[in-house]
Amino acid sequence: MTSPRTSASPNFVTRINRALTLERIITSTTARLLLVFGLVALAGCATPPPDDDPEGKAEFEQVNDPLEPANRWVFGFNDIADTYLLRPAAEGYRAVTPEFGRQRVSDFLDNLKTPIYLMNDMLQGNVTLAGSTMERFLLNSSFGVLGLMDVATPFGIPGHSSDFGQTLGSWGIDEGPYLVLPLFGPSNPRDAVGLAVDSYADPVDYYLQNNHMHWVSWTRLGASALSQREAYLDALDDAKRTSLDFYSTMRSLYRQRRKAQIDQAGAAP
Repeated sequence: MTSPRTSASPNFVTRINRALTLERIITSTTARLLLVFGLVALAGCATPPPDDDPEGKAEFEQVNDPLEPANRWVFGFNDIADTYLLRPAAEGYRAVTPEFGRQRVSDFLDNLKTPIYLMNDMLQGNVTLAGSTMERFLLNSSFGVLGLMDVATPFGIPGHSSDFGQTLGSWGIDEGPYLVLPLFGPSNPRDAVGLAVDSYADPVDYYLQNNHMHWVSWTRLGASALSQREAYLDALDDAKRTSLDFYSTMRSLYRQRRKAQIDQAGAAP
């Protein structure tokens, strides 16, 4: 008899090779994208006005957008992606899904973000909001059928969002220059870091990724983007139609909104 040989399963070896290949592709692609974006940003820095133009220099510092040429390029890319992909998808979603159904999707997705909200409420030292966040989660996850319905608001516990960029702002960390991220849109270095931290700290996503449910994680991300874009269909259409410079309008609206959110975080009892 031929002695049995101990060897790895061919299917197992194939899966390992595919995983390693995919990892190399993702790593290489990500590095290239970051390199390209970095080079575009460096090449596209706006030149500040000379010292003999105090008004122009003051306006330049107030706008705080030294990467404006590169930001406008990314903004244009995002606008094309929105025009031909995300906005039509959001319009289709609105057309085929009744408002009641869209609200249930929104409530369910928002309930899944509760651990992130709670973490940041606590990091901001906002005990009152942290308590409200826990109460909302318990009520909506039970009586609201796993968060499909927001039953907490009628009980006098309104919802709110909280993120790590907001937390950093409440700690006094400056936002840095204005930054437009590919696909994610208006941001700044502080909020970009916050976005990454919230993503890695999300226990729901961590569970899905570690239990080989990547498709659920991607579905959740896509549903969140679609639901949020649908919610802002009318507001963004109005802003785009009435703006002389849509880029400047979005920059101003983003900063106003973030300032209000950070002021709220800084007003912890």
